Amino acid sequence: MERVDVAIVGGGPAGTSAAERAASHGAETVLFEQGVPREDRDALGPDSTDAAGILDYWIDIMDFDYREIPDGVIHRELEATEFIGPSSALELTTTGIDASYPKFGYTFHRTRMDDWLHERATDAGAEIRIGTSVTDLETNLRASSPKGPTHTLTLSSGDQLEAQYVVLADGPQRRVTIDALDQFTPPGRSISNHLSPPEANHIAYQEYREFPPELFEEFDDRLKFWWGYIPGETAYPWVFPNDGTVARVGLTMPIGMRLEDVDNPSSYVLLEPDDETLPSGSEYITRLLEREYGDEYDVETDIPIAEDRGKSKGTETYPISSTRPIDSPVGANIAVAGGAMGATSAFHEGGYHVAVRTGKIAGRLAATDSLEHYNELWKRAIGDEILRNVAFADIVEDYEPDDWDRAFDVVTDMQADGADDVLLSKRYSAGLDAMKILAGYKKRKYRYRNGNYVQFVEDQYLY
Repeated sequence: MERVDVAIVGGGPAGTSAAERAASHGAETVLFEQGVPREDRDALGPDSTDAAGILDYWIDIMDFDYREIPDGVIHRELEATEFIGPSSALELTTTGIDASYPKFGYTFHRTRMDDWLHERATDAGAEIRIGTSVTDLETNLRASSPKGPTHTLTLSSGDQLEAQYVVLADGPQRRVTIDALDQFTPPGRSISNHLSPPEANHIAYQEYREFPPELFEEFDDRLKFWWGYIPGETAYPWVFPNDGTVARVGLTMPIGMRLEDVDNPSSYVLLEPDDETLPSGSEYITRLLEREYGDEYDVETDIPIAEDRGKSKGTETYPISSTRPIDSPVGANIAVAGGAMGATSAFHEGGYHVAVRTGKIAGRLAATDSLEHYNELWKRAIGDEILRNVAFADIVEDYEPDDWDRAFDVVTDMQADGADDVLLSKRYSAGLDAMKILAGYKKRKYRYRNGNYVQFVEDQYLY
C-alpha cells in the first residue's frame, strides 16, 4: 500500500494551503481533489465558487504579503462597502481594524487565486491529484506507529493509501468529514447533528453580468449588499465588481426555506403578492436588477449574463457554511480546516481568509508531528474573527426589513459622530438604539469568549 506522511482531502484554499505548508516542512504530502469543470478553466480544478471579495485585514489573517499575489488575480481595489436596506442605506469606508493592505479591500479572480495556491503547493513538493476523490477514511487508533494513529484512505479508483496525518478540507459539503469524524463521536451523536450540509449551510447563487460602462462606474470600487430584501437569516443579494464591466450579482439564502415559513412576506421588496413559493435565485436576481436599474435599462438585453464565466454559462450555485466551528479530533491525528470545520461564514459571505489560515496551521503542525496543538492555534489565529461573526449573526438572526433600516440609521449616526471603528466603538452618543446594538454585541461576545463559539469541543471526541 502507498504510504505518505500527510494526506489532504480537498483542493480548495484550506487544502492547498495545508499541502504547501506540510510539504515545505519536509513531509511527504499528497492532496486529493475530485475536480469540477468551469467555463474559465481549461481543465478540472477545485470547486472555485465564491463571491471572492477580500477586506484589508483578511490578507493579514491569511498570513500573506499582499505584494506577492500575482498579477491578474486582483480584479478591483475597493474603497467602500454599501449596505442597502428597504428605505435606508449605510456606507463603510473602513473596517476599523488595523491592516497592512492600503485599500479597503479588493475583489479577485477566484479560479486564478486557487490555481496560484496549487502552484505554491506543488513548488513546495506536494503532490496534487485532481480527478481523484476520497470515498472512505478509516482510522487505526491502535496503529503500531510511534507517532500514533494512522489512516487508510480509499480512493475513487479503488486504490488505498495509508497516511500518518489527515487534513480534512472538503468544504461545506463535508462529503468525507462527517463520516470520518463520526468514528470518534459518542454513541447516538453524529457530527451531522452539527454540520449536516442542508442544515448547517446556506445556498448561494450568482450570475456574471455585463453592465453598461456608465452604470458599472457607479459601483466599480465598492461592494453592495441589500439587507432586508429577501427573507431568511443572513439572506441577502450582492453585487461585486469584476474586471472590465462584469460584476457578479448573487445572493445567499437558507436551504429548504418555504414561503409559509416567512413572517410578513409583504414586507420584503423582492417578494410579490402573487408568489406561491419563494423565488429561485435567478428570479431574485432579475427582480433586484429590475428594481435598481429597470427604469433606465432593459435587464436582459442591457445587463446580460456573461456566459464564458463561472461554473456553467455564467452562473454558479454553491453551498456556504452558516454555522459555528468545531474542534478537530487531534488525538486521532486528524485536523479539519476551512469550510469543513464551519469556520467560514454566510454572515460575511464566505471565508477564504480563514480557510487559508486554518489550512496553513494544520499543514505545518501535521508535518512537524505537533498536531495536538491545532485546536489551540487556530483559535489564536482566527478567534477574534469568528467571535465577531458569531456575535453579529446572533444579533441579526431575527431581523426583519424595518430592523435593518433602523440599524443602518444608527450606524450612520455613529459615523457622523466620529466613531470610525463602528463595530468596536464604545461611543453611545448616537442614542438609545446605538446603546442597544452595542450592548447586545458586547453581551454576545462575552457569551462566546474563551472559545465558547466552538459547538463541538475536543474533549467530546472518544478515542
